[in-house]
Amino acid sequence: MDSTILAGPLLRRANSERLVFWLASREALNFRLCLPGRDPLPFSGDGHRQLRVGESCFIQLLDLRLDDPLPTDTHLPYDLQWCRVNEQHWQGMADWGGELCYQGESLPALVIRERLDSLLHGSCRKPHHAAPDGLVAADDWLAERHRQPRQRPALLMMSGDQIYADDVAGPMLTAIHQLIDVLGLYDEQLEGALVADSAELFASPLNYYRRNELLPDTRANVPLQKRFFEGARKPIFTTSSAANHLITLAEVLAMYLLVWSPVPWRLLPDDRPRLDGKLAERYQHERDRLAAFVDGLPAVRRLLANLPSLMIFDDHDVTDDWNLTAAWEESAYGHPFSRRIIGNALAGYLICQGWGNDPDAFAGEPLERLQAWSQDPTGAHQDRLIDSLLAFDGWQYQLDTKPRLLVLDTRTRRWRSESNFSRPSGLMDWEALTELQGEMLHQESVVVVSPTPVFGVKLIEVIQKIFTWLGKPLLVDAENWMAHKGTANVILNIFRHARTPANYVILSGDVHYSFMYDIRLRHRGGEPHIWQITSSGIKNEFPRRLLDVLDRLNRWLYAPRSPLNWFTRRRRLRITPHSPVAASKGERLLNRAGIGHVRFNEQGEPVCVQQITHEGVVDFLEPVDSLKPGLSARPDREADQS
Repeated sequence: MDSTILAGPLLRRANSERLVFWLASREALNFRLCLPGRDPLPFSGDGHRQLRVGESCFIQLLDLRLDDPLPTDTHLPYDLQWCRVNEQHWQGMADWGGELCYQGESLPALVIRERLDSLLHGSCRKPHHAAPDGLVAADDWLAERHRQPRQRPALLMMSGDQIYADDVAGPMLTAIHQLIDVLGLYDEQLEGALVADSAELFASPLNYYRRNELLPDTRANVPLQKRFFEGARKPIFTTSSAANHLITLAEVLAMYLLVWSPVPWRLLPDDRPRLDGKLAERYQHERDRLAAFVDGLPAVRRLLANLPSLMIFDDHDVTDDWNLTAAWEESAYGHPFSRRIIGNALAGYLICQGWGNDPDAFAGEPLERLQAWSQDPTGAHQDRLIDSLLAFDGWQYQLDTKPRLLVLDTRTRRWRSESNFSRPSGLMDWEALTELQGEMLHQESVVVVSPTPVFGVKLIEVIQKIFTWLGKPLLVDAENWMAHKGTANVILNIFRHARTPANYVILSGDVHYSFMYDIRLRHRGGEPHIWQITSSGIKNEFPRRLLDVLDRLNRWLYAPRSPLNWFTRRRRLRITPHSPVAASKGERLLNRAGIGHVRFNEQGEPVCVQQITHEGVVDFLEPVDSLKPGLSARPDREADQS
């Protein structure tokens, strides 16, 4: 099979007047798009940005503006063709993209939905986790309705942790280094590290399962080591590892190629590093899990070619506990090595995720710096690119759909604690929240994508608060909307504002379990109406026994008449959990990897809330044709009176 196209196409932002695609290729190429009944449409000028990231690797950012708008709610096969530079022999998708087509089709197809009446959403896709891949389940689900335009979702929203840069399996790191060699991805100098450059890093005996030992070990850098890497160890809730943390930009880019496409895996030799004892056993165990992940990649690639996808980062796209506290930031950005690691992950996010969300947002300095590095990949250009990205404040974006979609950056515009730098920062600062309120004004309804749930499980938030009091917020990921007084008060006041929407749907991930809350303000006649819908993870799950205990304790401690409710910041809200249909009595949290599906009525209210899994579809809100204002389907009888 031809391997000229390494990954993609990913159909990204898509509407009647604009189509955005992302690809990776082994050569410099020209592209054109063929649509039914139209002459071929070339990608040229600013509509085709070709970034060379290695001797044999080019990232293709394709942005096509259409003078003649596409019809909505119509099945539109497309043929993305390429030819080599200075040639005129065009290769159609029949030649190179056969596995992107659903059964009985000769081309992939897109549908531009007139309304945002349904979408898929999820977060947290860790390749070596034991859970099945929710994107494969999503592809199976879409295959059953791909020829029914009005039954297809408007988009796939991935709300964080699309990769785990900080928790990498040994065999995945092997594949990353093999792919770097095959494609000649650019080398890199490393300032402030115990290794001088990427070549020395890859040859180091500390390269596998011991990368945390490469961190600076002087007394001045102990806080860096403790906070930046060891903070990933959380024996209470999860166990993450920095032992194989990605460091170079080449490693980050290779990982994106390997999690989105089967093609790069076919280019790799069947080699493995020399490991002894328990490390060899661990490596083989992770290798077996990765084999199942790789088997599902053709389905993942097909899904992403047929359905528009939008994305936003969360911490693992960069590193665990990213910007959790002001003290963490001071340590991590104050050292050139850790600053480079964070900056490389953010540059990889821009190239592989961020640009496709909103190309216009990056048209100035970020893209200029990126192109300068691509043309001359020296340390100076890389540092200037990283400086630009760390100062950039436009990662958030919105779609002017009906209802309007608002995607929040809860990582880089933090409300830092001024009284104690070790306390958790607010997820958004006052300025960012003011901008958010402005986007909501005079809207009847909005869909808000917040990587972390605005309304989470109270017991877990209380545990996080206790650890914060003890000065250990890094141990429990103490990052929730209620952890910072300023952020909590402002976001709750936005919901109470008279000119903001009557209906809010908040889509979230992050937590590795799924749930749905129906939320109303007390004494306000039913408005606004808020729904917190969380789907997590795509390929990750919470420790089962621990989640069962926490779910049960939360129901007991925060029962409707419990006085503990009055000590929460949400005491003015009436919160009604929706249990998964057919769940055991009182069960509110679903611990099953998959992808969320939400369908909305004309008023922007959810009329269907599901988790699509390999075992089948689980309903939180059973599908109905419409919901009258103020009516909820299948809530628990006992409302959480917080």
